[in-house]
Amino acid sequence: MVRRNPRGISSGMIPLMLLQAANEYRRLERKPPVTAALLAANTLVYLRPAFLDHVIPPIDDVFFNAYLILKYKDLKRFFFSAFYHLGESHLFYNMMSLLWKGIQLENSMGSTEFASMVAALLALSQGITLLLAKSLLFFYYDRAYYHEYSAGFSGVLFAMKVVLNSQSDSYTSVHGIMVPSKHAAWAELILIQLLVPNVSFLGHLGGILAGLVYLRLKGSYAGPSPLTAIVKGLTSVLGWPLRSLMRFWRPSQQRIFGRGRTGGSGDSVRGVWRCRACTFDNSGWLSECEMCGTECGDEGLSSLHGSNSDISSDISLDEIRQRRIQRFGR
Repeated sequence: MVRRNPRGISSGMIPLMLLQAANEYRRLERKPPVTAALLAANTLVYLRPAFLDHVIPPIDDVFFNAYLILKYKDLKRFFFSAFYHLGESHLFYNMMSLLWKGIQLENSMGSTEFASMVAALLALSQGITLLLAKSLLFFYYDRAYYHEYSAGFSGVLFAMKVVLNSQSDSYTSVHGIMVPSKHAAWAELILIQLLVPNVSFLGHLGGILAGLVYLRLKGSYAGPSPLTAIVKGLTSVLGWPLRSLMRFWRPSQQRIFGRGRTGGSGDSVRGVWRCRACTFDNSGWLSECEMCGTECGDEGLSSLHGSNSDISSDISLDEIRQRRIQRFGR
C-alpha cells in the first residue's frame, strides 16, 4: 500500500511481469486459478483497457482514505482501493509477491479455502487499518494517517506472508538480513519504511495484524469456516455451466467431471471425485485432494465405487491426519 504519487512513464515492467507469471504457470502441474484471477484483476484495473474503462472507477474515487470512508460510509474506497496501484513498479513488485505467495498457499490449501482466506484478509486488513487511523485521533496524531490517501494490494500481501510463515521454523533473508521466518513480516515492515518512506505504514501494519487475527480465528474455530462454505457454494453454482460445456466438448474427460455412481442407490454425484486415500469428495476442477493433498490419479470418479479396502490401502490414517494438520492446522 503506497501513498498517493503521480504515475510515472511506462518502463516496460508490466510485460516482464506477465512473462514471469506465464513462465511460472507453465512449469506448474496444477495451475492455481484464484492466484491467476487476482493477478489478472489487479493488472486490468491498472491498464484500464477501453472495453472496461466505463466499468472501472477512476482511482481518485477509490483511494483508501479513513476520513472519507467514515464520513461518507464509502465502501467503494474500503474494498476497491486494494486493487489499484500507483505505478508500474508498484504493480510489478506487488504482483511478483502475490505470484510467489499465492502459488504456495493455494496449492497447499486448495482454491476454495485460499479464496475465502484472501477475502477475509482483505476485509480484516482494510478494517484494521481504518481502526488504527481512527484510534490515532485520540492521541491528536491525525495529520499523517487519518487523511492519508493510499492504494495497493500490499496490506493483503503482508497478511498472506504472516499466514505462509506461521508454521515455519526456518530463517529467511529480508533485504539481506537473516531473520526467523515467523518474524519476517515485522522485519520487512520496518526495513521498507526506512528504505521507502512514501509507503503507507498503517496499511502494512494493518496487514500483519490481519494475518495474526486470521490465524487466531482459524485456530479457535472447529470445522470449515462459514466463508469457505459460501465460496464453495458459489463456486459450485457458477461452475456448473462451464462444467457442462467441458463435458460437451471433451467427453473423454467424463471420468473427472463424471455422471456419478453407476449403480446401487441410484443417487448421483456431479462434478466431484472421491479421494482414494481419505474418501473426501472434491470438486472436479481440482487435481489433488483438498483434505489430504493426494493427487486425483487416472481413475477419477472410478474410486467412488471401489471397495473401502482399496480406498484406504495407499495411505495410513495417521498420515492423513498429519496432512490435514499441516494444511489446516487442526
